[in-house]
Amino acid sequence: MRTDLFDYALPDVLIARHPPEERDGGRLFVVGAEAPHRLIREFPELVPEGALLVLNESRVRKARVFGKLRPGGGQVELLFLEADGRADDGRERWRALGRASKPLRAGTVIDGPSLEVEVLAQSNGVLEVCVRCDRDLESVLEVEGRVPLPPYLGRADEPADAERYQTVYAGRTSSVAAPTAGLHLTPELLTRLAARGVRISRLELAVGLGTFRPVSSDDLDSHPMHEERFAVSAELCTEIRAARERGAAVVAVGTTVVRALESAALKSPSGVSIAPFTGSTDLLIQPGFGFRVVDALLTNFHQPRSTLLALVSAFAGYDATMAAYAEALRAEYRFLSYGDAMWIPRRAT
Repeated sequence: MRTDLFDYALPDVLIARHPPEERDGGRLFVVGAEAPHRLIREFPELVPEGALLVLNESRVRKARVFGKLRPGGGQVELLFLEADGRADDGRERWRALGRASKPLRAGTVIDGPSLEVEVLAQSNGVLEVCVRCDRDLESVLEVEGRVPLPPYLGRADEPADAERYQTVYAGRTSSVAAPTAGLHLTPELLTRLAARGVRISRLELAVGLGTFRPVSSDDLDSHPMHEERFAVSAELCTEIRAARERGAAVVAVGTTVVRALESAALKSPSGVSIAPFTGSTDLLIQPGFGFRVVDALLTNFHQPRSTLLALVSAFAGYDATMAAYAEALRAEYRFLSYGDAMWIPRRAT
């Protein structure tokens, strides 16, 4: 499908640079409703009673650190993406992005606040590095790392971002970007959902930077889709089958949940609707995709020419999605990670 079909003009003033004062203080656009302009605080009453609500519980890593080149002392910015085992000498191996005044070639050594990083190799802009520190790197990053805000926010992270760029139900640290639809949810909203008989379950998908990168190719099929690790448990599969049996909707909070559930369904044995899976997915969802699991979706407003917008268009229908975006722009909704949300109560048939 042509990438330019997912293009639209996003005024800079509508990009949400900071979160709303309260997590649930944003606006909510309801696709297909006669009165589409609602509030996030109304979300529990919009979810069908007895539905299964699925969350991505991945925690965002404080992945950004600054160091100095050895020798010379030039500043280096590193963004740690994911662990990659250990070297023979016991050092942790990681994949990372790096930015410095000169190329970061194999053999380059970087001194950080509490760590030493050696570049082993570089491929397509991604560094393979070894890290030496007095404790595991995750522990060091939790104390000394910076929140990896998306570049389109155009600002450095602030103390409040350590809490607000994280869902209230975050579990294991595995992501370098937030599953942003979940940023709207509060303990109080989750309690109200449960009081309506909505069952809440979780999965984990490690959100990578590729999720938010605009598509540069003219056709989506030519886009080199990024891989993300995810895990769908046997317990969640049982919950989904039970929802199907009682005629209840499966509601995804965020596109990452859609990607994980639909990937697990595609990887399931023949004759099985969805089976437990732990591994990676490079699934690209665009209009024409046959959804097997998800019935309704809460999501944010996404960048032009992005795979996320293509996914939403596949789910809600292309025309309905682009009409919703046009109306949200007219009504001056706040866009992207810290912005307002869209509720799609039923997928397109």
